[in-house]
Amino acid sequence: MADVYDALAAPARRAILDVLADRDDQTLFEIVARLMAEHDLGLTRQAVSQHLAVLEDAGLVSARRRGRSKLHTLDTGPLREIARRWPDKDTP
Repeated sequence: MADVYDALAAPARRAILDVLADRDDQTLFEIVARLMAEHDLGLTRQAVSQHLAVLEDAGLVSARRRGRSKLHTLDTGPLREIARRWPDKDTP
């Protein structure tokens, strides 16, 4: 669980998750372009790749190959686990 919190600590990684929440199955190139256009983050491909690796290690992003492309997909499972661990006391 600590890995999830560490992964969410960086604003750039949260922005990457926002980009993937809008649309799954994006390549590194698409993510970098959308970070620049939508979040005004001018990160290099290498920096985004390193952030994606942290998110993958935390289980928040999965990647699969399609031909020569690597597609990244958001996985909200670890976030649901956090919500289950600390349920909202106001909800019956």
